[in-house]
Parts: sequence; C-alpha cells; structure tokens
Amino acid sequence: MFNPTVAMLTVRATLGRRRALLFAIPAAVLIALTLVLRASHPAGGAVWPDRVLGDFGFSVLLPLTALILGTGVLGAEIDDGSALHLLATPVRRDTIVVTKFVVAAVLTVLFAAVPELIAGLLAPSSGKLAVALFIGAVVGSVIYNAVFVLASVVTTRAIAVGLLYVLIWEGLLGNLLGGARILSIAHYALGVANAIYPDKALNAGLGLATSIVLGAIVTVGALVLASRRLSAYAITGEAV
Repeated sequence: MFNPTVAMLTVRATLGRRRALLFAIPAAVLIALTLVLRASHPAGGAVWPDRVLGDFGFSVLLPLTALILGTGVLGAEIDDGSALHLLATPVRRDTIVVTKFVVAAVLTVLFAAVPELIAGLLAPSSGKLAVALFIGAVVGSVIYNAVFVLASVVTTRAIAVGLLYVLIWEGLLGNLLGGARILSIAHYALGVANAIYPDKALNAGLGLATSIVLGAIVTVGALVLASRRLSAYAITGEAV
C-alpha cells in the first residue's frame, strides 16, 4: 500500500515547486504573532494562547497548508498530464493514492503541526497546551489530506472546492450551527486537542470519541473513494 519510489518522487516534485515557499508563510506568521503577543503580554497575565493558537492554527494554518499539499501531490500531476506515466506503470491505484496521501500528511505535519507545537512552547505557561494542539493538528493533517486528495481526483477545481469548504462550511457554518460541526474536520482536530487540554477557549464543538470515530470514517472513506476514482481513469487521462 506504500511505494517508497513514488513517495520520493512526490516529495521532490512537491518541495521543488516554487509554491513550496507558500507552505512556510502561515507557519512563520503564527510564530511571529506568538512572539509579538508574548512580548506584549508577559507570563502570568497571558490568556491569549488558547484562542490565538487554536483559532489561527486550526482555522488558517492547518487547513490551508493541507489544502495546498493535499490537492498538489496528485492533482497537479493529473492536470499537467504527468500522471499518465505513473498510471501506465504496474503500481496499483490504491498504492498511488495511499502513498500520495502519506506524503501530503507528513509534509502537513512538518509545516503546520510542528509550527503549532513551537508556537505553543513559545507562549507563556502553555506547555501542555502545545502538546495538545500538536496532537490535534496531526490528527487534522491526516483527515484533511485524505479529503483533499479525494477532491484532487474528483475535480480539476480541487483548490476552489477546498477553499469553499474551509471558509464557508468550517469558518462560518461550523461556528454558527452546532449540527455543521459533525462534518467539520477542524472540530475533529479540536476535539482531540481539547480532550488532552480541556479548555472552553479552544471552542471544540465535539467530544473525543465522536472526533475519532468520525475522523476515521472520513479518512478511510475518502481514500477508498479516491482509489476507485483513480482506477476509473484511462491512460488517456480521462475517467471512463
């Protein structure tokens, strides 16, 4: 289910593109914001880490990084036709999907979850919070990338679809309508983080068990659907 050669080529192609520089921008903003707030709010009087690291990290940093990576590891190859060479090899379609997904998820952890941990450690008196947010971000990285890899296989407008989901469903409806949180990846991740570091300021709309079960269902379901969809592609690059 995992092909090291495909993984190596994917990492080189992803980090070799100019847009790879975009991955570090949200992380740099989060860390810079943390340093500014720490300087202006000394230890002992800071109440901002929970909201800033939770809201910005899980509403901006994590989903946008996962969107760029998840739609790029396979969608870019489908768009420019280079995926035809890969599809012409004897590598199984589900292996291609899983390998691309793993690479995207690992890179998202590197560019989103790790900066979340660093920012949490830099914030005053928030060591346990930093660990909680890191684990939650890792969970979010996995789920987001499964969904965005599926989107890249299903549509050529995966980034636009992903942005609509993140901005409208999660950013707006997920915070206004309690029922929308059932299908909110951000709340799955926050639910895990909140279970480790209970705090109302994190605005977690779901409990740990619900977050894990729904997250697992979404992840597995997205990968299965992506594999089937990719299997329907002919060598011409079009779905049959």
